[in-house]
Amino acid sequence: MIKGIIGFKTSSYKDLEPVLMQLRSHAMQYPGYIGAENLVSEENFSIVVMISTWETIENWRTWVESRVTRDLLRQARAVVMGAARITAYRTMPTVEWR
Repeated sequence: MIKGIIGFKTSSYKDLEPVLMQLRSHAMQYPGYIGAENLVSEENFSIVVMISTWETIENWRTWVESRVTRDLLRQARAVVMGAARITAYRTMPTVEWR
């Protein structure tokens, strides 16, 4: 499983909510999409991340590189400071605790 993370720094996370909802709605239409959640840092309310879960890295890349996703990230620039940080992580199975 893949966790795709898009991080933003914004003056008000409320201004970013419409774009986050559109990103999530768009992701739901793609093969391999499992789910997503948005997080706001408790230590710094200007840091917001969208974490989405995908079956494969190819599914994630197809979505993140799509024209609509790129357009939505461009729209976000109006309310964020700097560029969005986009990363992906593979979930790692844990070994049995003893």
